[in-house]
Amino acid sequence: MRRQKPDPAAAAEADERTVRIAAYALLAGRDFSRQELTERLLRKGYGATAVEEAIAVLVQEGFLREERYAEQFVTQHAGRGRGPVRIRMELRERGVDAETIDQALDATEADWVQAAREARRRKFGLSPPADYRERAKQARFLQYRGFSSDQIRAALGPGEDDPDA
Repeated sequence: MRRQKPDPAAAAEADERTVRIAAYALLAGRDFSRQELTERLLRKGYGATAVEEAIAVLVQEGFLREERYAEQFVTQHAGRGRGPVRIRMELRERGVDAETIDQALDATEADWVQAAREARRRKFGLSPPADYRERAKQARFLQYRGFSSDQIRAALGPGEDDPDA
């Protein structure tokens, strides 16, 4: 018996199909940015060409949408008490372009000042900072969380539900 040589076109098609199936399985759990999904599939050992082709098909079919990913990311992280500066940075690290990030941040209904107040309250309690040192400590915390300086100033000032206001 003679062994047949493997058909490279059939192997490439099967490989691309295998990569697509793996991508579908990952996307069934949660949304990914294009960069994240590419990195995941490459780490699994799939070839770069097959991964690129599979990603292109997923984008064309609408299974991989950066806009949807960014909007969900913003909603989820804003709900965790993170500010727009940090959310923007984390999305940029995940390969989302600036225009998509801006659209997602604009689309969110988050009140960033209120979110900063709530994050401060959860960490430090209801009473406003007593002295400059405590104020600076709380400001650094909010800055780390990704709030702008204007949002931090508003959050550290008297709020509408502050008993001393």
